[in-house]
Amino acid sequence: MAEEVLVTTGSGFEGYNIVSYDGFIASQAILGSNFIKGLAANVSDVAEKDMAKLEKCRETAEKRLIKACQKKKANAIIGMRMTYADFSAGSFGIIASGTAVEISKQEVKDSSLYKELYVSNYYTRVIPRPVQVILSGDGRDISMKMICFNYNHEDVLSVRTDVEFFNLYDEKLVIKNVDFVFTRNNNQSIIESEFVDCNLSVNDFHLLKDVKIIVNKYATPRGVYACNDSPMDVEMSLRRLENLKQKRGIDAVAKYRSDGMIWTCNCGHVNEAGAEECIICGRKQKDMRVVIRFDYEEMVEKMKEKEYVIEIKDVLMEYIKDIDAKYRMPLLEIMESGLQYEKTRGNMKETVIEKVEKVFEDDDTM
Repeated sequence: MAEEVLVTTGSGFEGYNIVSYDGFIASQAILGSNFIKGLAANVSDVAEKDMAKLEKCRETAEKRLIKACQKKKANAIIGMRMTYADFSAGSFGIIASGTAVEISKQEVKDSSLYKELYVSNYYTRVIPRPVQVILSGDGRDISMKMICFNYNHEDVLSVRTDVEFFNLYDEKLVIKNVDFVFTRNNNQSIIESEFVDCNLSVNDFHLLKDVKIIVNKYATPRGVYACNDSPMDVEMSLRRLENLKQKRGIDAVAKYRSDGMIWTCNCGHVNEAGAEECIICGRKQKDMRVVIRFDYEEMVEKMKEKEYVIEIKDVLMEYIKDIDAKYRMPLLEIMESGLQYEKTRGNMKETVIEKVEKVFEDDDTM
């Protein structure tokens, strides 16, 4: 029996390590009808039979995506997305996409306390880049390990760091001169250290929301190297950082941007305009360019002035004609779901608006 392929819209699976990134994959399933016709004409209800067709189309697209993953000899898909699109001759379909990865069971010191934190600062030099800190322990002892992105596939033996934790009150807790030792998975893109004691209390553990890593030096078989650069802070919220990493890779720290003279890669490196790909991570500039014709921020601001989902939906319908077809169905589904939940759970305004923003941010953060 073929190995089961795990699928997530997130950037990983709890209890598993990503061993290798095996590339972007995509599939599609098409409905041979004018399924989406009429949405631009203020359509708010979808017939039950059409919803059944849509669900079957989704399932077909996902099954084909899993087959594409298996062809790459991978066993999991991260960052899975479903995109609605119009095809030729008035047909409608769904495009499923994601990143095929190989994962393995994670060694967890103790599962009673467990937390994963993305590192919210980074270095532009090609050194082992800390990207995530994992904490695990019980009521007495808590340990941590660090995951790094290893651009040069170096045989990194250890990294000496200062670890700066931030809690819900934005208070900083610093642990100096922490030596993270790497004994496995070296010479790969993603390397993972062994656990090291961090002397955090259980109360501190539960309050943690963010972490920054200051690299002092690192060791390879060729020698010890000092890091004399100052790290840069990520210029986005933690939620948007997580969203960016889900779409562009665990080392992603910045939105692509260009002024015609230079362009900033998702890895944070600033390249000359003529460079087709980033000299640090190899990402191609053309793959990061995204043009969103519809200015959703104005619509969202109007939504924030409303009180209930029914009023928010009215705002959406004012703009529906101007919104790209691939966004319409997800937005309408958000509204219908919000209306149903609001009947039993109370005001859903904040949740609905957050989901609306995420629909556009999924493209905007590329």
